[in-house]
Amino acid sequence: MAKFDTLNVHTDILKNVRALGFEEMMPIQEMAIPLALSGRDIIGQAKTGTGKTLAFAIPIIEKIQVAEKFVQAIVLTPTRELAIQVAAEFEKAGGRRIRVALMYGGASINPQIERLQRGVHIAVGTPGRVMDHMNRGTLRLDKTEIIVLDEADRMLDMGFISDMEWIIENMPKSRQTMLFSATMPKEIRMLAGKYMRDPEYVSVSVDEDELTVKDIQQFYVKVDKKKKMDSFFKVIKEEQPSKALVFCKTKKWVETFYGILKKRNFSVERIHGDLTQAAREKSIGKLRHGTVKYLVCTDVVARGIDISDISHVFNYDLPMEPLTYVHRVGRTARVGKEGTAISFITSDQIRDLWVIENNAHTKILEWKAPQKRN
Repeated sequence: MAKFDTLNVHTDILKNVRALGFEEMMPIQEMAIPLALSGRDIIGQAKTGTGKTLAFAIPIIEKIQVAEKFVQAIVLTPTRELAIQVAAEFEKAGGRRIRVALMYGGASINPQIERLQRGVHIAVGTPGRVMDHMNRGTLRLDKTEIIVLDEADRMLDMGFISDMEWIIENMPKSRQTMLFSATMPKEIRMLAGKYMRDPEYVSVSVDEDELTVKDIQQFYVKVDKKKKMDSFFKVIKEEQPSKALVFCKTKKWVETFYGILKKRNFSVERIHGDLTQAAREKSIGKLRHGTVKYLVCTDVVARGIDISDISHVFNYDLPMEPLTYVHRVGRTARVGKEGTAISFITSDQIRDLWVIENNAHTKILEWKAPQKRN
């Protein structure tokens, strides 16, 4: 892989990128950055989590005229959480020289207006709130030369296609357009054909490493962090699992969770790395023979347990790695039987869920009670 310091960009950018711990470029960065620096329109097909934010952030920061305090580039994202992450990447890679405005719905518009009035170089936001600012006259894009459509297929899924078109149509025709998407449905291809000038297509193939999920109903439950436990009990009351694995991220939390379930008279055992092999085998044996219904565990059993009739896998804590997710949920739907996997996520984890979906070639739906989804 090529190193970042081979790029013809400002030394401050390289220094900031090194401070983030990056020396070698990821494939999407190596392909996209030189093209973006040259001014080409780009269609980048890359899954979430492949390093594409820096692939467009570095060229944009390089092109910013710091003395000019107007919006020179805009990035559209499908969610506020992704907007926050993208803005943070710009600020880290650009340093104090670069001023970024963040705009999304569900928050007071006044601080966003004040930020814009002080003068910014880059705007990052969700389509609806960006349009709101444009209609109010607090955001003008008539001189903005770069637009990035990030996670374009997700914006399509969320109904933002007409918003994206309206925003683009209120920008200079001479602009540079970069579109990044994990998939390329026909609506996204049509959007690119309509608004991009001879775009260069770059694509990153990911080593699947057995990242496939089959024959498992997969759901997520969006929860308030403080009410996560309540949401868990609501879901299991509706689901009525016959045998279930409950995955937690730490050994300490496994012990705590196990204690909570015991106090509520659940039929439960636990397993984690601090237990002896004999204790682990005893816990698995109890689940296998139906002595207990729930096994609370860490990833120590994500691969090592093979019980044919586990009806449910609950990711109380969403795993960080897609491969871990696949191994966890693969404990159900064994030997041709049906299985259900349910993950509990907070609002700031939605992008982590997309990473799993993209890399595991699967679709994780929002949870509904069984009688409502049949």
